[in-house]
Amino acid sequence: MDWNQLFDMQKQLDTYIENNHDLSDVNLFREKHLALLVELGELANETRCFKFWSTKPRNSGQVILEEYVDVLHFLMSIGIEKDLIYQPADKTQLEEDITESECFYHVYEKAITYRENPINENYQQLFSWSLRLGNQLGFTDEDIQQAYWEKNKINYERQDQGY
Repeated sequence: MDWNQLFDMQKQLDTYIENNHDLSDVNLFREKHLALLVELGELANETRCFKFWSTKPRNSGQVILEEYVDVLHFLMSIGIEKDLIYQPADKTQLEEDITESECFYHVYEKAITYRENPINENYQQLFSWSLRLGNQLGFTDEDIQQAYWEKNKINYERQDQGY
């Protein structure tokens, strides 16, 4: 996956939104971070991985992928806020065989750690766990990249329509 391309696209979208809303001089890190947590919760809700009390099935893979890509938009955006970009590392460093729910916990934990101490090491761990979650949900790099491009286009359209 070409993360540099996606980060460039995200930076352009962020700039477009900030210019449209006259936010160029506003520090949006906390708002974007909260948006990341909200999107992560929406993703968990669509997977229903924690709803032990319900027999209703999880949403379709396409719906879940769209929510996952929303997470990635804000994940990249909070990195850009601190001049950080994801640097792929050896995936074998992550724990083996964990549940979807556990993966969500790790992403939340890493997100809070990054908010409290926004350094590169914490961002890389957050991003790696977020990708691990995507893999756990069954998404390929190609799925993610295609869905990101599609959602990026929609985000521009929404801005142009006064979203």
